[in-house]
Formats: sequence, structure tokens, C-alpha cells
Amino acid sequence: MVIVNFKIVMGADGGDGFLNVLTTALEGRAAATFVVLAGIGLGLAGIRGLDQTILVTVKRAVFLLVIGLANMTIFDADILHYYAFYFLFGVLLLPLGSRALVAVLLGLNIAFVAMILTLNYDAGWNWDTYTYSRFWTPTGFVRNLFFNGWHPVIPWLGFLLFGIILSRMSLAERRTQVRLVLGGIGAFVLAEVLSGVLTAQMAGISPELVDLVTTAPVPPMPLYTLAGLGAASVVVGVCLLVSDALRAVGVLGLVVPAGRQTLTLYIAHIVVGMGVLEAFGMLGGQTVGQAFGASLVFCLVATVYAYVWALWFKRGPIEAAMRRIAG
Repeated sequence: MVIVNFKIVMGADGGDGFLNVLTTALEGRAAATFVVLAGIGLGLAGIRGLDQTILVTVKRAVFLLVIGLANMTIFDADILHYYAFYFLFGVLLLPLGSRALVAVLLGLNIAFVAMILTLNYDAGWNWDTYTYSRFWTPTGFVRNLFFNGWHPVIPWLGFLLFGIILSRMSLAERRTQVRLVLGGIGAFVLAEVLSGVLTAQMAGISPELVDLVTTAPVPPMPLYTLAGLGAASVVVGVCLLVSDALRAVGVLGLVVPAGRQTLTLYIAHIVVGMGVLEAFGMLGGQTVGQAFGASLVFCLVATVYAYVWALWFKRGPIEAAMRRIAG
């Protein structure tokens, strides 16, 4: 996510090199994976106690909404205020069985296709500057939130629901982990192949139809969702497969503190990371290599900071504030 966002704000685009291919492939996939992970966390919390989970999650959703809207004043592509509604709807759907959640996930993607065929997806957008007008009006906010924002609830809520489904699986079993990796690779490849084939066919009929079969995150069509779910499955499966080996060599202990501060580090990569880039005059006109390098430097510094912080404190500063305020 840091790589994707740094690439955007640094104006690094173009080229056919390996780094450009890699960073382009991450666009939309990293954020989708984070939402799936949030769903896994929510699902595991629900197993421990549904009533308490609903109460705490609703309060935390309000907390994320406030922080996210504040973040919107400096970073238009904020995802936290979307998370607030993912959690709100997700916790209300938590009592449903896995099959029902799959049905909702499919319904969200069908609904988005219907919406994009009947509504104006470009409403509010200036695609030259990537700015969204009238966001702070009731109509603009709702339209952005549910339909044509960076991470609209329809269909992005489906990633959280998929995470809830995963939380109910035997994730500790090696067979489940392997299935996640293989199934994820299969889903990702299927989505990309179908997109390539259908794009060629649609282009011959009408260029506007190409958007219906894209795996790009904007607009988030069903094949994008399939690719995002596949990528998230691979990441989760691989992490679980290698966790014991990483623990044995001491690497896991070095990175876990950063994983426990994802909210703090998300805000930090905007306020601190992008602030430093601005101070050095690196917002705009940079290369993909510079954006990638800056991302690695930030992640290294953030990991060291989180490790040192964890020596004295159990939670990150924003995580501790959320726990104090929202329970």
C-alpha cells in the first residue's frame, strides 16, 4: 500500500521495466488484501463473542470515520472512512453463515455492474487531477462512499466478507494454507486471462464495454474483485506457510510489532512519509525507481520504529487511543 500511494503522489508512471510492472500489479491488490485481513480479524473476534464484538466494532467504526474524514483533508485517497462502513455493515452481517456471506458478496458485484450501467460513474470526478468535487455534500459523499469513490462499499465490502469466511476455516492446517495459495493463484490467473480475452472481444464492439471486464481497481468490476480475492488468498496462505520458519530464525519477532500498528503506520505514511517527500520536493515528476526506493526506506524506518516502540508499549499510539475511546 505504501508503494502504491507513494507512486501516485510522486507522479511516477510509465515505462515497461520490472519495477513498473510490479508496482502496477500492486494497485488495488494491496488495499484489497488489507480489507480481507480486517475481515479475518472481525470474524475471529465474532467467534469469541458476538454481542460484545458488535458493540465495540460500531464504536470503532465511528472512530475510524472521524479519523478518515480528517485524513481526507490532506489525502484524497483515504481508505479509513470506507473502513468505518465496511466494519459497520460487516459486523451486522456477521451472524450470517458462510454461504449467505458468499451470496451477499456476489450480490454486491452484480449490484455494482447494474449501477455502472445505469448511473454516471464520472459524476464528481476530474480525472486529469484526480480530484472529487462536492465530496463534502450529502449527495456527493453518499455517491462517493457507495459507488464511485476510490474504495466504494459496493463492491469493496465483499473483501471484508471474504475475510470473515476465511476466519471460519481451519487456517492453522497446512492443507488449508496450501489450498489458499493454489486457489488464489487459480482465481487471479482466471481473472486476468478472462479479462484479456474479453477485452479483445469488447474492444471490437465498443471501447466503452472494455471497462466492464477490466481487472483494474477503478472501476472495481467483478473480475477485479476475483483478482483481488485471489491475490489476498495467496498472501494469507503464503504468510501462514512461512510463519513457523520466520519465527525460527527470529524474523517474525522483528516484523510483528509493525503489523500491530497498521493504523498508526497508515497515518504515518501520509503525514510523515509524504511530508518528508514534500519537504524534499519529490511530490510529482519522479521515477518509479525513486518511488519504490522511498517506499522501502519508509517501511524499514517504520519497522524499526514499531519494534522499538513495542519494547515499552503494548499498542501503537493511534491503536491505544482507539482502544481507550472505543473499547
